[in-house]
Amino acid sequence: MRPFFFGVAMPRRTFIAMLLELAALALTGLAYLPGLHGGFLFDDYANLPALGANGPVRHWDIFWRYITSGHADPTGRPLAMLSFLLDARDWPAPPFPFKRTNLLLHLLNGGLLALLLARLGRLAGYAQSTAWRADLAAVLGSTLWLLHPLFVSTTLYIVQREAMLPATFTLLGLLLWLRGRELMLHGGSLGGSVWILAGLGGCTVLATLSKANGILLPVLALTLECTSLGAASSTTAPLPELEQTSRRHYRLVAALPILPVGAAVATYLVYAGWLGMAEGITSTRPWTIGQRLLTEPRILLRYLDLLWLPRPFTPGVFNDQIKASTSLLQPLTTLPAAVAITGLIIAGWLLRRMYPALALAILFYFVGQSIESTTIPLELYFEHRNYLPTMPMFWPLALWLCGARLRQLRPNPQPRPITTFRLPHLPEIAAHYRGMSKAVLALLIVGGLFLMTHAQASLWGNSRDQALLWARLNPDSPRAQAYAAQAEMSTGRPQDAIIRLQVALARNPDEAQIALNLLAAKCQLGHIDEATFGYAKRALEESRDIGGLLASWFGRMIEQSNHPTCPEMNLDGIERLLQAAIGNASLMSIPGRRQDLYSLLGQVELARDLPVRTLALFNQALDQRINASTAFQQAALLGSHGHAAEALSHLDHYAAVRQKEVKPDSGMPRLNAWVLDRQHYWDRELMRLRTTLTQDLQRRASPHP
Repeated sequence: MRPFFFGVAMPRRTFIAMLLELAALALTGLAYLPGLHGGFLFDDYANLPALGANGPVRHWDIFWRYITSGHADPTGRPLAMLSFLLDARDWPAPPFPFKRTNLLLHLLNGGLLALLLARLGRLAGYAQSTAWRADLAAVLGSTLWLLHPLFVSTTLYIVQREAMLPATFTLLGLLLWLRGRELMLHGGSLGGSVWILAGLGGCTVLATLSKANGILLPVLALTLECTSLGAASSTTAPLPELEQTSRRHYRLVAALPILPVGAAVATYLVYAGWLGMAEGITSTRPWTIGQRLLTEPRILLRYLDLLWLPRPFTPGVFNDQIKASTSLLQPLTTLPAAVAITGLIIAGWLLRRMYPALALAILFYFVGQSIESTTIPLELYFEHRNYLPTMPMFWPLALWLCGARLRQLRPNPQPRPITTFRLPHLPEIAAHYRGMSKAVLALLIVGGLFLMTHAQASLWGNSRDQALLWARLNPDSPRAQAYAAQAEMSTGRPQDAIIRLQVALARNPDEAQIALNLLAAKCQLGHIDEATFGYAKRALEESRDIGGLLASWFGRMIEQSNHPTCPEMNLDGIERLLQAAIGNASLMSIPGRRQDLYSLLGQVELARDLPVRTLALFNQALDQRINASTAFQQAALLGSHGHAAEALSHLDHYAAVRQKEVKPDSGMPRLNAWVLDRQHYWDRELMRLRTTLTQDLQRRASPHP
């Protein structure tokens, strides 16, 4: 009698596999449970505040402004931003709901992966004689992926939902494509075409709107076709005419999304490489495109090391300690790494018929890394880049552990002649013990991964311990040392922070984030010596672009200047540091940084209650990169300090130069600008502010009753 699941009869082996998969999902949830109580990190603060940038997202106007406000990728990742509304509609918000949703998404991806591997096992021929073993291997392969500790830094880093959603839509797209493929190869042309186009077309769009690497879905389908599916379909016998026609129809329909997308991705990567070499890249990167290409094989081998030799604690989110390769021999590991990666790719291609699952694991991984690990000038290293490419990586191991084999590729050997010395049933006994030893090994691997993931998740649930351990694992990372020092200062241990930062500053004297945190630690003790001020000035004069740290750190210092923790961090001290940053040619070559610096100087003058000088600096800041947001913020700041006349003058200045404002010309920023224009958002906001300022000015001018 067949077991029933929600009233649906199913084969016993499928029912058992489903129960095992549910157990794997529960085990994964248990492993991740301690990490759900951690806090926000780094890029969370750069992306999630958009939830409240225009007020709570409670009506359509604000919704459209929010959903088009993304600035990562040309698409802005709107589906990822949409998903954050499941957890909060305003900012600030608690982190727990975001982490809970990430975990549920990870579990969903694990379940979809098990379905995909089970389907591939059948289509590739692993289920011809050992169907239950193929299903068991699918569950085990997905469990090894689910429980791998390397993916804790993706699942519990809230903003990396942007890396998880493309994986969800990729898995859905591949499942839909396989369904359509099967229908078309059995003569169902119309229905199969719909499934294929929905999978490789519709899901590709959804995956790409989550993150740009989602566009690889059709190319990943081609990878499956050339490995696991290609091995099953290869035959020397002639096909019937009807089947030949079905195959031709299938190839034609599948080529519609695969060929254009594959050609577009390849063309863009080549163009990005040529453009980076011909015109250079952003000044924020301390390497060239050529150096990046030399470095990435080393990075990929480091990823593979973490994947196949897992450990409970990984370097985490820090990558600034990685030194780019400057030639094939500098460092010495560059050339061997390039040879190793090239050899793996060639081996994957050559083994695609004899060992299709192994070939799939290799080629799927490198295709999945092709956008983020080649010519696009992203940062060199991030653990979350392995989330999607590794999905079938542990399937070959699972197939071996479960004893699933390709029947047509591994024919039974000829029986050996029986001799008088042969023990009865010895092959059966040996096979039995091999099976038991593999089962024990599988349980040990799963148990080990569970313990490591639980330890890693526990670390993610304790921000202070996490910061200190990451600093120990990344001794050469300025970001890791600065983050650990902030944790030490927040727990009342500035002396420990000072020791840490002094060591880090000796290694990296041009790192502004270290020097500024050293100032803060010394100030927490009540006094900043002149040498420390000198270190900070030097770092600000020599540092590369430090992004939002500049405005956020100085903004906090200016706010606290009326009651500084130490006497040296007064307005004069802050101005000295800002003038040092203005002397940095690298920073001043970036319009956004020039705007930040002049605006910060204006805030210093505003704190001194010098509105005329503030107005001049605010006007100068606005001229660096004319936009309504900056004009509004600076005018509102003047008005909040009781200088309505100067605030109105600043708005007049914006009105005079507004025609020079450069609108975004492509991607989501352009769509966002269109939404704002269509809603007359800035016109209304500026008019409202102007009205408030005028009324305030009139109220101050009128005699008191």
